[in-house]
Amino acid sequence: MRTILFVCTGNTCRSPMAEGIARAWADTAEEDVFIASAGVATIDGMPTSPETVAVLDRLGTQCDGRSTVLTADMIKSAQAVLCMTGSHMAAARALVADDPDSKAKVMLLDPTGDIPDPIGSPQSVYDSLAEALQRLIADRLPAVIDSDD
Repeated sequence: MRTILFVCTGNTCRSPMAEGIARAWADTAEEDVFIASAGVATIDGMPTSPETVAVLDRLGTQCDGRSTVLTADMIKSAQAVLCMTGSHMAAARALVADDPDSKAKVMLLDPTGDIPDPIGSPQSVYDSLAEALQRLIADRLPAVIDSDD
């Protein structure tokens, strides 16, 4: 099964939100794809931010609810690794520096630039982020998923 992995810092705000939104998109698009998320600077088991949970609840979708540390094996087994910032992309690529094929799968979710971290912001910032992620995911995922067919 194809795997799409979203990456941010702590895996408590942006990447779990993207994961939940992407799962809903994949269900609607009837895509057979596994969606997951991880963080480059986290520990396993941290809870998803309440603001992210609130956004996903309103959208009628979910994420796993606990942070996961990004590993080289996760990158190697994914079809695509979509990062929130250039620094996340650099950290992910460093994990697979000796594997050019895996490095090539690591890219920015938004090719035009970084997606800001909403941590500590009011709910309205999370809501706006969700709207932006819905557009980005709907635009990016079809090409990313089809790139391996």
